[in-house]
Amino acid sequence: MINSSLINSSLTQLSQMLASKQISSVEMTQSFLVRIQQYNPTINAYIALDEEKTMAQAAAADARIAAGNAEPLTGIPFAQKDIFCAKGWKTTCGSKMLANFVAPYDAHVISQFDAAGAVNLGKTNMDEFAMGSSNETSYFGGVKNPWDFDRVPGGSSGGSAAAVAARLCAAATGTDTGGSIRQPASLCGFTGLKPTYGLVSRYGMIAFASSLDQAGPMAKSAEDCALMMNVMAGFDARDSTSLDRPKEDYTRGLNALSGDQPLKGLRIGLPKEYFAEGLDANVAKVVQDAIAEYRKLGAETVDISLPNSQLSIPVYYVLAPAEASSNLSRYDGVRYGHRAAEYDDLMDMYMKSRAEGFGAEVKRRILIGTYVLSAGYYDAYYLKAQQIRRLIAQDFTEAFKQCDIIMGPTAPSTAFKAGEKADDPVAMYLQDVYTIATNLAGLPGMSIPAGFATNSGDKALPVGLQIIGNYFDEARMLDVAHAYQLTTDWHTQMPAGLE
Repeated sequence: MINSSLINSSLTQLSQMLASKQISSVEMTQSFLVRIQQYNPTINAYIALDEEKTMAQAAAADARIAAGNAEPLTGIPFAQKDIFCAKGWKTTCGSKMLANFVAPYDAHVISQFDAAGAVNLGKTNMDEFAMGSSNETSYFGGVKNPWDFDRVPGGSSGGSAAAVAARLCAAATGTDTGGSIRQPASLCGFTGLKPTYGLVSRYGMIAFASSLDQAGPMAKSAEDCALMMNVMAGFDARDSTSLDRPKEDYTRGLNALSGDQPLKGLRIGLPKEYFAEGLDANVAKVVQDAIAEYRKLGAETVDISLPNSQLSIPVYYVLAPAEASSNLSRYDGVRYGHRAAEYDDLMDMYMKSRAEGFGAEVKRRILIGTYVLSAGYYDAYYLKAQQIRRLIAQDFTEAFKQCDIIMGPTAPSTAFKAGEKADDPVAMYLQDVYTIATNLAGLPGMSIPAGFATNSGDKALPVGLQIIGNYFDEARMLDVAHAYQLTTDWHTQMPAGLE
């Protein structure tokens, strides 16, 4: 039987256990691997495991701890989204196209965790090439939401989300292109952060939409996310979009919160567009209750407007597929990835390999992207979308003149049933209505557990509160989230039956 206090411990607590020799990294890692063996066949969170590699990392971490060279995350077992190349590990991006691809090098994020002495438990399931909001487009099958196996965990980082919620890892990495960290965080009841664009290197992270993709932490609490950000963030010369900024400690303000009103003076902006038609009434109540809690903590609320936010979905679904069609042109069956078994000539090989290797949603987005970039349509669609993207970013600039932080719902509803939106791409796309705008603007956003909502006769399911900050304001956002988590226990809840 696995110790429940171990799986529910924070990263700080796990680090202290390792430092005080209460447990070794080998024992801790083994506990999580046993749990993965027990629950992963049902949940399908992991798609690549390599116990030998994982245990070798744990043994190396123990040696490092014994030598007195440990860092805060040394010896702690993490899950890595299968979008990050990890040397010697199968790296599939949830696609048949890369089903047999073994990465020859490490992504920057992977090498940062390796340098910190963290342990890689395995690679997690995801929507194919990160295209989806439910983890149903994965070639390796959908992921189950640990709160209700009939429901989706959200996407595209659904495997990482389920692994965190079911306690199949201490924490996990994810990527967010239009909400792919925050929406699963909301649907599975944990804390997820999408940093400012360029703060975490995209080197070795398989590209979907290069101007939108950003890696970030997925963990039980804001404190855990702050510790992970200390490892993940930083300049990388190999990524042309990586920002060269002084290194900062994202945990620096967490312990400075004190008194009954630690957030006195904080101005929270509430966009009227985020509380309008389309938001489930039960979700709205949970979010309003969370905002009321923030008022008790000393914050004041300000009504704001983001007038162009309703345009974010059409803009995103022009720009993201355009970038995807370009990025995915490299998968042609020539050097690596899936190649058709039979073909007549080179063109036939390209066509068959791509037709066989990509799933329906990926093909849909490649076709849309190719269309909007084609002669005669470029100005009408792509160029227009770029112009509106600028207006969306400008809305946020104006809003932050009135407030310090913006809050609202992360997703319009709780987790929906698997297959419910599978045949309706537009209904699926609307799941990201509150998250996409931050990606278009390059702003940081996070989701924290704010409670549970029940629809008629259904189980109570997690609801996330979204916190949006100004550029490079991650430390303040984490402080704001942490203050809430000091007075509530939503982030400590875990699904029944998985204890």
